[in-house]
Amino acid sequence: MTDILIMILSTLGALFILVASVGIYKMPDFYSRLSVTIKAATLGVGAILIAAALYFAEFSVTTKTISIIFFLFLTAPVAGYLIGKVAYVNGTKLWKHSIIDEMKDDPDSFCTMVKENEEEAQSKSDSNKSK
Repeated sequence: MTDILIMILSTLGALFILVASVGIYKMPDFYSRLSVTIKAATLGVGAILIAAALYFAEFSVTTKTISIIFFLFLTAPVAGYLIGKVAYVNGTKLWKHSIIDEMKDDPDSFCTMVKENEEEAQSKSDSNKSK
């Protein structure tokens, strides 16, 4: 019974990682690729680690895999969010058919500050050209 569970978890993990790799190729923009990669790869690695814990069935291996899964599920979404935010602030374009731009007017993001600085720089360069 354990062998069947290990096979199912390993297969699911490999399929999730395959979906992540196909998503990198198929998604239209950076943010979609980042989202699918973070979600599917995290689930895939988590499933494979659970299968490894079941296969070895030792306390040391199990505790290590559980701690890896815990930190993976804790850090991967935060890292994905921060990578996406930095990409947005640096001007990475959204997909042309994107419906919602949640960070456009977000005061906590530095996007409004960056836009204000760009507008000030643009107005200064325009005023210097007119002189």
